[in-house]
Amino acid sequence: MTQNTFSVTGNIVDILNKKIYPAEIVVENDFIKSITPINQSTNQLFNYILPGFIDSHVHIESSMLVPSEFARLAVVHGTVATISDPHEIANVCGLAGVDFMINNGKEVNFKFNFGAPSCVPATVFETAGAALNSDDVKKLLERDEIKYLSEMMNFPGVLFKDDEVMKKIAYAHQLNKPVDGHAPGLRGDTAKQYIDAGISTDHECITAEEALDKLKHEMKIIIREGSAAKNFEALIHLLNEYSNLIMFCSDDKHPDSLVLGHINQLCARAVAKGIDIFKILQAACINPILHYKLDVGMLRVGDKADFIVAEDLINFNIIQTYINGSLVAERGQSFIPSKKVSPINQFNCSQISESDLLISTDEFAETQVPVIVALDGQLITNRIDIDKTLLLENDKLVSNVKEDVLKMVVINRYHNAPIAKAFIKNFGLKKGALASTVAHDSHNIVAVGVDDESLCKAINKVIECEGGVAAADHNQTQIVPLPIAGLMSAEDGYKVASDYTKIDHFTKADLGSTLLSPFMTLSFMALLVIPHLKLSDKGLFDGDAFKFV
Repeated sequence: MTQNTFSVTGNIVDILNKKIYPAEIVVENDFIKSITPINQSTNQLFNYILPGFIDSHVHIESSMLVPSEFARLAVVHGTVATISDPHEIANVCGLAGVDFMINNGKEVNFKFNFGAPSCVPATVFETAGAALNSDDVKKLLERDEIKYLSEMMNFPGVLFKDDEVMKKIAYAHQLNKPVDGHAPGLRGDTAKQYIDAGISTDHECITAEEALDKLKHEMKIIIREGSAAKNFEALIHLLNEYSNLIMFCSDDKHPDSLVLGHINQLCARAVAKGIDIFKILQAACINPILHYKLDVGMLRVGDKADFIVAEDLINFNIIQTYINGSLVAERGQSFIPSKKVSPINQFNCSQISESDLLISTDEFAETQVPVIVALDGQLITNRIDIDKTLLLENDKLVSNVKEDVLKMVVINRYHNAPIAKAFIKNFGLKKGALASTVAHDSHNIVAVGVDDESLCKAINKVIECEGGVAAADHNQTQIVPLPIAGLMSAEDGYKVASDYTKIDHFTKADLGSTLLSPFMTLSFMALLVIPHLKLSDKGLFDGDAFKFV
């Protein structure tokens, strides 16, 4: 055999034909040349060869890693491709940010499939660093690297047929590229109206009933299990009946989670629930290729040699990962090299003082103060109204640790502006504060804290580094710097994961947060397109009425 020809033997998992049989695969020049059945009685074959896993909706930026580093970590778990929406960096750096993601992704042997961000900014009720109009979106969609129109978060714009929104959808259809959805809570006639606009997926369902409402109209449902939003348990049984309409995604996954596992974990959990293995692997490996028309192999003769070798079809521990016929990972070691990165950013705000964070009683004129209620493992929030006297101290409104109602602020990172202030429940902090420039979708500075001194320290540390996640109390301040758009690190992915693990531990063990992923939850508290109550840099926002409180 020539240098670029090799063979792999094992139990072939033929998902399309629902068969498992021992065979030898011969790979030549990036492609599968042959798959030849062999006699298992003379070959002790215990490993399984199957198509690689695909994350069907992910914002790479949320891993705090640039695409090339994300790939280094993901291939260890058998992931060979992603459907990647770069709207996080687009909200900060515009088209230059999208180009950054595409160009960095091309530097490594991994199949990133980027979309054209449809909602930059996500709403007009916040300050973003850039705006992409329908002409910008059209130019992106015309590029071969852009595979689809990214999640259409402006569902009111779809329902009311906003001209710019409808143009973006129309351009995608003209170019025969699918349109991703984002329709939390839409049911019945409104869900049908949204789907009828030509939107083909949704990853925001949190109940089976909501998903069924969309599945009956042939919308594909992407089951999400990320670092913050976890909908697997509520939705996974739908795979039994709708295996041709289901895919898996992480949406947002922090680096420490990515070190532990990826789509392989969802496959293992689905197997544990007794779901048919071929239905599971159809969702994990095949449906994304068919829906998005991906250049990813499905383990057939003539396909690109994108496949993985697993110990079994129960735990999905990955022995080897191949992409384009090259071995990119083996037994926990990634062979994708780190790449030097030149940061891109947009950051222009001054450091603050404690006095800037004071909340006078007249800032909330009513006797009741609306409070955001964070929900662990969900992006949606609830709202409660509490008596102002519970927050009153020396004619100012302050955090009430006993009631777990803490001060929250959002600061415009793009230019100096008044600070938006509110209160939030369920972070569980007993002392200190958290601050972050990962604040979907405009990525201003979001912070929550027990006292103004700690808040000020955490916020100013983030400003000093021009991006990052920080935690502080009276004694110390910790930060993971994110110099690339205030979203991503330029460092080795495993180091970033280790650093993030340390600050996450500090946030829970020392400051007392009771949330599973405090920084991830914090990052969604300014996301106005997810109900019910959120805070932008312009004020407290009602996501149901779609207006300021």
